[in-house]
Amino acid sequence: MHTDTEHCVRAVQSKDARFDGWFFTAVLTTRIYCRPSCPVVPPKPENMTFYPSAAACQQAGFRACKRCRPDTSPGSPEWNQRADLVARAMRLIADGIVDREGVPGLATRLGYSTRQIERQLLAELGAGPLALARAQRAQTARLLIETTPLPMAEIAFAAGFSSIRTFNDTVREVFALTPGELRTKVPKNGANFTGTPGVLTLRLPFRAPLNPDNLFGHLAATAVPGVEEWRDGVYRRTLRLPYGHGVVALTPATPTATHIGCRLTLSDLRDLTVAISRCRRMLDLDADPVAVDDQLRTDPLLAPLVDKAPGRRVPRTVDEPEFAVRAVLGQQVSTAAARTHAARLVTAHGETVDDPEGGLTHLFPSAEALAALDPEALAMPATRRTTLTSLVRQLADGTLHLGVESDWAESRARLLALPGFGPWTVEIIAMRALGDPDAFLPTDLGVRRAAQELGLPSTPAALTARSADWRPWRAYAVQYLWATDSHPINILPA
Repeated sequence: MHTDTEHCVRAVQSKDARFDGWFFTAVLTTRIYCRPSCPVVPPKPENMTFYPSAAACQQAGFRACKRCRPDTSPGSPEWNQRADLVARAMRLIADGIVDREGVPGLATRLGYSTRQIERQLLAELGAGPLALARAQRAQTARLLIETTPLPMAEIAFAAGFSSIRTFNDTVREVFALTPGELRTKVPKNGANFTGTPGVLTLRLPFRAPLNPDNLFGHLAATAVPGVEEWRDGVYRRTLRLPYGHGVVALTPATPTATHIGCRLTLSDLRDLTVAISRCRRMLDLDADPVAVDDQLRTDPLLAPLVDKAPGRRVPRTVDEPEFAVRAVLGQQVSTAAARTHAARLVTAHGETVDDPEGGLTHLFPSAEALAALDPEALAMPATRRTTLTSLVRQLADGTLHLGVESDWAESRARLLALPGFGPWTVEIIAMRALGDPDAFLPTDLGVRRAAQELGLPSTPAALTARSADWRPWRAYAVQYLWATDSHPINILPA
């Protein structure tokens, strides 16, 4: 979008927050870059230039605006609605892979050469993987500086910097302030200076509108005891992270809010970037609800559902292999039965965690732990036992990989080749684990019942044909169809 100067100028002049994260405005006279909704008086059009990423702005010598804080914009919706190399690379970079494994690790995960990845990222984003990861480290450093009392040396390494000097130079270059100056500018009530190690309180921005009913309703209704809980109006769950584990508490947004409340407790602060990225992904916070809803409104039978409660998101996951296991456990059983089966696995094979603030007790068992089980110990029908053991065995040995970088078509084909995997199981994993916004469930009972009530075709083949007009947002259409039922997944818990 950044190449369409006319549209970018109009977005800046109207201060349209919908485009925050889609592109960044760099002001040639001040050498500052902003988000489109920056509250200051817009510069003259001839003084504006546009970039596709904050990293590209920083590489061009611009510093972040102190008023609009462009580094805190929601992420671009592009990376969650595409499955090409650039989108998969961006999802991996957000997940911290460059900091942990370097650019060679990124290339290995994607199956391309480092040169090819750098070439494509430069062409589309104006910055290579190292620059994009550096911009992310700067954002993490700012967050830690402003929300914790940690010494600067600890912040530098927690944010992923290799040295204190690099940390200091990057912060000064990006924000035009030293780390100490950044901290002194934080309002006294603007940070969580509780002194509790590893605990951070922050806000996760999103594009309005956001309807929290099905989002948090689904997460709460399907919560696995010990791993997830709904407590005092907050969704809480444990997180398996690269350097340790964590607990996150997410508070639904009020009707006028532009963020989700987030409280993170981490055993290792190096996991902060990953934890934030995975929570944003689970809540689908980088979506563009206006684009989604506008497309679905073109169907006259869906339009009333969209108008009644716009801004529905697709509830996703923080752990793709975990969700795949839970999808198998939920085959042909009720939501309550699926929770019971998952809770048994968690109690018997999950790693224990401490949770002084609630009732969480375990991490969900890893694929490696489940692959080592005696299949006869699983209390389920023989066919589903075979399905589960086949899945976890391939996840554990790397034959099947489910992650943010997965190629959606290839992953579907690999899942369909497993015994006991039919279209419903594959598509629910594609929708909620892999994040494909066009995943569709024409055989789902709830979808078929809603279609019949609305006057849509109710047979899978006919409904699939009708859904062509909803592409590429059929996963969101499913959320609106499910919402016609009174099932607990559609209701925000009290």
